[in-house]
Amino acid sequence: MSRYSVQVQKHILKQEQRLKMTPQLYQAIKIMALPIQELRLRIRQEIEKNPALELLEDKNTESFDEISLTRNSDEYDFFDETSDSGYIGNRSSDQEDLKRKFIEGALARPESLHDHLLWQLKLQPVTDKWFKIGELLILNLDENGFHIEAPELLVKEDEFEVLHEMMKMIQSFDPLGVCTKDYKEALLVQIEHHQDPHPLAHQIIEQYLDYLEKGKYKEIVKKLHISEDEFKAALQFIRTLEPLPGRNYATETPKYVIPDVRVSIKEGEFHIILNDEEIPVLGINPFFDKIKSSTGSGEAKDAKTFVTSSINEAKWFIKSINQRNSTLLKVCKAIVEFQREFFRRGPKYLVPLTLKDISQEIGVHEATVSRMTNGKYIQTEYGIFELKYFFTNSISGSGSTGSRFSKEGVKQVVKEIILGEEGKQNLSDSRIVEILANRGIKIARRTISKYRKELGIMSSFQRKRMEEEI
Repeated sequence: MSRYSVQVQKHILKQEQRLKMTPQLYQAIKIMALPIQELRLRIRQEIEKNPALELLEDKNTESFDEISLTRNSDEYDFFDETSDSGYIGNRSSDQEDLKRKFIEGALARPESLHDHLLWQLKLQPVTDKWFKIGELLILNLDENGFHIEAPELLVKEDEFEVLHEMMKMIQSFDPLGVCTKDYKEALLVQIEHHQDPHPLAHQIIEQYLDYLEKGKYKEIVKKLHISEDEFKAALQFIRTLEPLPGRNYATETPKYVIPDVRVSIKEGEFHIILNDEEIPVLGINPFFDKIKSSTGSGEAKDAKTFVTSSINEAKWFIKSINQRNSTLLKVCKAIVEFQREFFRRGPKYLVPLTLKDISQEIGVHEATVSRMTNGKYIQTEYGIFELKYFFTNSISGSGSTGSRFSKEGVKQVVKEIILGEEGKQNLSDSRIVEILANRGIKIARRTISKYRKELGIMSSFQRKRMEEEI
């Protein structure tokens, strides 16, 4: 007797509310996130793509008429960019000099740490498999020559042996000490590969680096049972080593930014001005408007459909730019309102602020605030800052709120203490903790150390040693 299972499918009506992402809405979101330089590029691309869109005014670009006049002149050589090396043309000696200087400048790009290490790796007699692992290790190094991610994450477990062999090989490359975990390991590697290392250097770095950083020389002498002269000789050798071996190859170029918004104070009032001079003024081509208003059939009707579609896209594009500018102004006004003391008195008066605070103030989603503040800059009387700078976490402090001090604000206070009058005493991190506590800011010593490193300020021992050397 056979049994059959019967499955019954039921029709269920379910009502859901969904947001459909139309191409126009997607475009508006993308435009909203663009910084001013990228927005200019996006506008130019749209003008080339949509004939209904017309450039009415652009204060920062030479006109197309000026370009065409230059190209129509007798001096313009249409074969100037030819690949024929035998063609001379009518270039002047000045033009030749400019082109030669450009090529020389392009070839004079400084060698990066990665380039330098990869060049040395290519000279090694290793298999393709070993070379690829070495390449992964090199590309995983930061500008100082230290691992960005743990090396073991780069390969499979059965390749760990090859990985460690390649690490040893790269550590012997120039500059010595790269492909290491941190500056301590970099120093140890440099000592191991040194032709004539001091016999005590390795032990001092390995066991007493903390004492060395804090200037506790007598404790090191006592623990190693050596004379002061022996220690001075070891210390002199250690100072010849490079704790950040890759920094001489750093090729980071200056980053130039154009502020999207400017804030100034006049007669006690804040003035927030959008940098619209950098944004071209757009309009609808009158010829397309004329075609749209006319009637026709057949081919004329098809042309009218194309024109109508182009005009609608152009209007939506212009509307998206206006919406971006309007939302940006609202966000900036809200930031200024929350951070009034910063704009009046400087960075150390920055207060805690979240995306949620701004989103609730102007009535938009937090994601919108995030898009509007990413990559956009504001010019203030204290410099140019990225809008993201004004969003900072709070730390515990005295007072009714318990969190009225922001991370960035406290960092500025720490900087002021170290570089100000109090800093002449060469204050330790523990002493800075006490000074901050007297001001109502309770913070741990390790946090002070972290902030000091983020500010690029050396420890009290390093500052004292530099003063002595000077």
